Amino acid sequence: MIIESGIIIFIGFLLLMVKLPKWQIAWLLGKPLTVDLTASIAAYILHFGTFTGVMAAAVAGLMVSAMTTIGRSIVGYTKYNKKEQRWIYTPGLYDWFPEE
Repeated sequence: MIIESGIIIFIGFLLLMVKLPKWQIAWLLGKPLTVDLTASIAAYILHFGTFTGVMAAAVAGLMVSAMTTIGRSIVGYTKYNKKEQRWIYTPGLYDWFPEE
């Protein structure tokens, strides 16, 4: 029951992520720790009150963490380069923004 609830919470996060534009997803994947902590804290706050809710939030947090790692390697991410003063896209296996 706990794992199934965590999967449902994770699917909710995934559906919210799908609604974002590609550039925003790449920007968020450039900040994996921030995304992981924000999603985990949000799940804990929303499901706080019962042991089952907190454990489901923990499962969802672990799944979000795994998905950010997988997402970075599949679609890539953007990072800000201070030397060049611009955002640089690092492609993954699937290049979302091919140079034309």
